Amino acid sequence: MTGHHHDGAPAVEALAVPAGPASLDLLPLLAEALAGDRPVMPHAASGPVPPVPDHDPASLPEALAVVVGTSGSTGSPKRAMLTAPALRASARATHATLGGPGQWLLAIPAHHIAGLQVLVRSLDAGTPPLAMDLTDGFRPQAFVAATERLAPGARRYTSLVPTQVVRLLDHPGGADALRTFDAVLVGGAAMPPRLRARAERARVHLVATYGMSETAGGCVYDGRALPRTEVELDEEARILLGGPTIAHGYLGLPDLTRETFGTDEDGIRWFRTDDVGHVDDDGTVHVDGRVDDLIITGGLKVAPRLVEEAILEHVPGIREAVVVGSPDHEWGAVVSALVVLAPDAVHDVTAADLRAHLRGILPDHALPRRALTSPAIPTRGPGKPDRRAVEAMFTVG
Repeated sequence: MTGHHHDGAPAVEALAVPAGPASLDLLPLLAEALAGDRPVMPHAASGPVPPVPDHDPASLPEALAVVVGTSGSTGSPKRAMLTAPALRASARATHATLGGPGQWLLAIPAHHIAGLQVLVRSLDAGTPPLAMDLTDGFRPQAFVAATERLAPGARRYTSLVPTQVVRLLDHPGGADALRTFDAVLVGGAAMPPRLRARAERARVHLVATYGMSETAGGCVYDGRALPRTEVELDEEARILLGGPTIAHGYLGLPDLTRETFGTDEDGIRWFRTDDVGHVDDDGTVHVDGRVDDLIITGGLKVAPRLVEEAILEHVPGIREAVVVGSPDHEWGAVVSALVVLAPDAVHDVTAADLRAHLRGILPDHALPRRALTSPAIPTRGPGKPDRRAVEAMFTVG
C-alpha cells in the first residue's frame, strides 16, 4: 500500500498495529514516519483495515507523520493529521516535565495516541521501549512481570488508564511494581480523586494527563500545561488548546478542520476542544466534562464529572460512578447515576442514599434523582465510559 500521490507527496498508508510485544516490530516504520518520509494511519491489527479517507493530496501538511483516529463519542472516527515536529514537540515537552528521558513500558494499545506516544517518546529519546503481553487484555500479573524486565538504574515511565491503575493497586504485587516508576501517566478518562489519594498512600507517582489525538496526546499534566502549550477558555468555558503539538486538521474533512483548528496572528496553532472547564486562581486547569455531556435540568447546567467526583469521595461503598442526564417530563432531564459497588458494600445504593450523602456538598439541582447499580461500567475506546450506553440503561422502560 505504499506509493506517492501524483504531486510527489507520500501517500498515507494504513498500518496494522498488533497488541503487546509485537507492536515493537513497528519501530523502524515509525522512525521513517517521524523522518517525514512515510505517513502512516495506525489501526488495530485485530480489526478490519479502515479505508484511508478520500482527501486532496494538496491538503496534507509538510512532514506529515501519523494520521491517528480519535475515540470521539459520536459517529465515525475523525483522523487527526500529526506532523513529525508536532509529535517530537510533545515527546520533548513530556520528558522535560517528567525530569528527563527514560525507558517506557507500553501497557496500552499502540494504535491509540497515548500508546503511540510511548513509542514516539522512546524513538525521540533513543531509549528501547518494552511492551507487556496484552494477548488476553490487561493482566496485572503480566504488568508486574514486564516491570521486572526494565533496565535497572534508568528512569522509568508508563502510561495507563484509571481502571488499569485500580486493578494494579488491587493486585498483591501491583503497588510494588508501580512504585518503581518515576511517573505513571494516567489518561483516557478522568482520574477519580479517590484513586489519586489511594496511590499517594501507596507512594505511587500518578500524573493525570489531559489531551487528545488532536494535541498529539497529553498536553496538560496535573492541571498544568506542558512547556509551549497554551490553554484558554472561551465565553462558554470551552477549552481551547494551542501550541506546537496541535494537529493540522482532520484527513479528508476540510470543513470540520476549518471549524475546529486555526492559527492566530502569532503563528500559534489552536484546537477548539469539546470540553468545558475552569481555571483556578493559581492557574490549575480543571476539565469539567464534555460540552455535549452537560446536563440541563430545570434550566440549570450540571457537569457530570463534578457529580461523579463527589459521589466517589463522599458516598461509602462505591467503586466507580458515571453520571448522565435522562429525559424527564418535569425537568427536561434529571441527573442519573450508574454506580459499581465496592467489594465490601453491604447493599445497593439508591438515589435517596446518594442525595442524603451529597446534600450540602452539591447544589440541589445537581443531586441525582435516579440511580442504578451495575457490575461494571460500559466502556468504549481506551477506558472511556460509554455515556450513550449508560443513558440507554436509564431510558429503558
